[in-house]
Amino acid sequence: MMRILQLNLNSRARTDAVADNVLLLDYLREIVGLTGTKTGCDGGECGACTVLIDDIPRLSCLTLAASVSGRRVDTIESLAADGRLSAVQRGFHEKLGSQCGYCTPGFIMASVGLLRRNPHPSEDEICTALGSNICRCTGYVKIIEAVKYAAQLCADGLTP
Repeated sequence: MMRILQLNLNSRARTDAVADNVLLLDYLREIVGLTGTKTGCDGGECGACTVLIDDIPRLSCLTLAASVSGRRVDTIESLAADGRLSAVQRGFHEKLGSQCGYCTPGFIMASVGLLRRNPHPSEDEICTALGSNICRCTGYVKIIEAVKYAAQLCADGLTP
């Protein structure tokens, strides 16, 4: 069965007809063409598909597209403004928070969600917020450093 999906996607109103069983991940990648959100495990275990729904990190591989009707959804594509990286993107770039980069969009979105709710997180809070994201290339030290740095940048006025 098809239904009309109306949402705010990356600060733009959008309306599409979607089948009831379409996952948000598939909607974003296949219907909208936003491929920054990555397909990882398809089972909610890796975090590569993390997006923000009303500022809360959610796994798009476990979320039906129809369930976000009337909500705000932000993907990795929403972060850079006028060619300038967001604080979290800068943190990951400047502090070498990514290796192969496949998990990076999910980590960045989980970090943005954290910093929007808590602009001064402790290291334990950062680790908890990123606990559902898996990186197979790093030891997580650089990722945590990147989020700490991004928090400092936010304190200086940048958006997460």
